[in-house]
Amino acid sequence: MPPIFDKKNIIVTGGAGFIGSHLCEKLLAEGNRVICVDNLISSALQNIDFLLKNPDFEFIRHDIGMPFDPEQFPELERFKVKFQGIQEIYHLACPMSPKAFEQTRMQVLYANSLGMKYTLDLAVKYKARYLFTSTSSVYGPRPMDNHHLKEDENGQTDMHSPRASYDEGKRFAETCCSTYNHVHGVDARIARIFRTYGPRERLYSGEMVPDFILNALDNKEIEIYGDETFTTSLCYVTDVVDGLMKLMSADKDIGPVNIGSDIDIPLVDIVRNILEMTGSTSRISFKPSLLFMTPLGLPDLTKAKEKLGWMPLVPLDEGLKKIIDYTMAYKNILQGFGGTATPGIAPTESESKESSTIAGVEDMPELG
Repeated sequence: MPPIFDKKNIIVTGGAGFIGSHLCEKLLAEGNRVICVDNLISSALQNIDFLLKNPDFEFIRHDIGMPFDPEQFPELERFKVKFQGIQEIYHLACPMSPKAFEQTRMQVLYANSLGMKYTLDLAVKYKARYLFTSTSSVYGPRPMDNHHLKEDENGQTDMHSPRASYDEGKRFAETCCSTYNHVHGVDARIARIFRTYGPRERLYSGEMVPDFILNALDNKEIEIYGDETFTTSLCYVTDVVDGLMKLMSADKDIGPVNIGSDIDIPLVDIVRNILEMTGSTSRISFKPSLLFMTPLGLPDLTKAKEKLGWMPLVPLDEGLKKIIDYTMAYKNILQGFGGTATPGIAPTESESKESSTIAGVEDMPELG
């Protein structure tokens, strides 16, 4: 019987990112101690600045593609890791920006390989429960018949495609989870996240909803990379965080679980909602599809509903209002990524000595 502590010690890699920062916030609110690990390649300290004074929160600037030993950081001594250990690990770290993907392919590759090894090794050492944020991209392109995707579908991706370090990397990462479970008995859970939106989503990085809002606020042309038939689903970030925590707290591992919205919405309708909410005079245009802006499949949520009692609750209009308010407040401040590195580019050799060059922030939240 493992000892019971008054507060859990929880590691969140990519904790300064979009989804990661909301996860850290919710974990703290529920009375846990949180160690946020992030190298700020494509995240922002602004996402967690309001958490830094919380004695149960500590930010460690570190590249999770390099070995990580929480017992070697003096700032974590108050967490008594040598005595208490680590109870849970959420691994979200993976740098992603549609506009900078070509410059960060190697970092994405390492996050989905070396990052998996070092975080899973921590789970072995501390007998910690582990949760990996995978992606809807493991299923491959949207199916021709448009059916909702079940977790037992194998999917199909091209391991040689320009975006394979993300798609195939996430598939390999899931294999890492199952292998560590079979060999070391690690209790590793897998959440397959579908398109997510909300406050703290990166601005000026090529993600769809923030770009739509930014252009609408400036009355600039809004570009949809596809035609009028381009549809997608959108799940609000706090619903996603709730799903991750329910999966982590489940009595036993139930295998991969889809976390997202199963409601298909035309992109042009989302844009029209934004135009109405902002009073914008922007016009809509349609452009050729981009590598990371393509229609993705929809999740079958039966497993999440029946096994976890989870389903998305935040209506689209309510979620859009919140991200519009956030964007209006921060659009002149966040002219790109946070951190000291050039947006989307690995740090220099001198910077690498401080925080290395590999992992990043969170799963590709909007792109699946």
